[in-house]
Amino acid sequence: MPYTIPIGPYHPALEEPYKINITCQGEIVQDVDIVIGFNFRSIELLAQRRNYLQDLTLVERVCGICSNVHTLTFCMAAEAIAGIELPARAAYIRVIVAELERLHSHLLWSGVAAELIGFQTMFMEIFALRERVMDTLEAISGNRVNYAMNCIGGVNRDLTDPDGILSAVQDIQSGIQRLVIPIFTTDRTVQARTAGVGVLTREDALAYGTVGPTARASGVGNDLRSDLPYAAYGELDFKPVVEQAGDVQARVVVRALEMLESIRLIETALHKLPAGPLKANPGFPSLIPGEATARAEAPRGEVMYYVRSDGSDIPQRVKIRTPTYMNMPSVRPMSLGQQLADMPLIQASIDPCYSCTDR
Repeated sequence: MPYTIPIGPYHPALEEPYKINITCQGEIVQDVDIVIGFNFRSIELLAQRRNYLQDLTLVERVCGICSNVHTLTFCMAAEAIAGIELPARAAYIRVIVAELERLHSHLLWSGVAAELIGFQTMFMEIFALRERVMDTLEAISGNRVNYAMNCIGGVNRDLTDPDGILSAVQDIQSGIQRLVIPIFTTDRTVQARTAGVGVLTREDALAYGTVGPTARASGVGNDLRSDLPYAAYGELDFKPVVEQAGDVQARVVVRALEMLESIRLIETALHKLPAGPLKANPGFPSLIPGEATARAEAPRGEVMYYVRSDGSDIPQRVKIRTPTYMNMPSVRPMSLGQQLADMPLIQASIDPCYSCTDR
């Protein structure tokens, strides 16, 4: 006889409330029902009651882990309305900070995955690497979480110690190559917990509209850094990481290899960093009436912003679509026929952020 197990909406390990009702036959998952929307943060509504400068502070708090990409995408939309051409140095700095943020996010997820698999020591080692990334971001911006680097028309701060950034990412690269990738790809315990678990086929990945590493682990090679290059990505020879298996292990491998690609992008951007101004205009630009959509590749996948201006200093409409909003329905096909004991890892494998979704 089938029975239903409710998980959530509050969890000891998560600060974000969500609920998943799991219908089981014995230990086998028959169906899942995902429930979100326990919080209403009203960020979009608040953004339409504040000016553009205040909104930069606001949208940076959509997510604590990938805060930078939200200001980046908001600025890209506003720059499209105003017809602003980004200075070359600002474009490169945006890439460097965005890839450091991706490193931070992927290392955080890798540590959580190690904990769920049962590798406490590996969790601590990975979080030590994450601390190095956060220290680097703090050295650049003065803050470990919300960096306030982006402004409409450029960036707020220059890179004063490129050699220090380069040294830090090379040390992080060494740790990833020495620890993260070998264990995640060859350890028998990890393979037993992840290989063939939570499979999302390419067809389902496309049908559910998945984005980011979740999609790329299922053979869908979409990545805005190559498909629709922004900032300086078009000058850095970016190559997306794609796996075909679609299981938890493939999602682990994609994120692990993406960290190495992020480091390569940072190194290349630092070596090619051009001279020049940080902002297109010395003051705050005025936005003419108009509308624009901007898209950027966040650590979890595509972030999309729609901004409409009526010519005042307050946007008439701001709409945000986050990657978890697109990825979370795919947990259902991943879960069908799986062991109940694997559900925590399957859910975690999409790297969910319900804070972003309940924006």
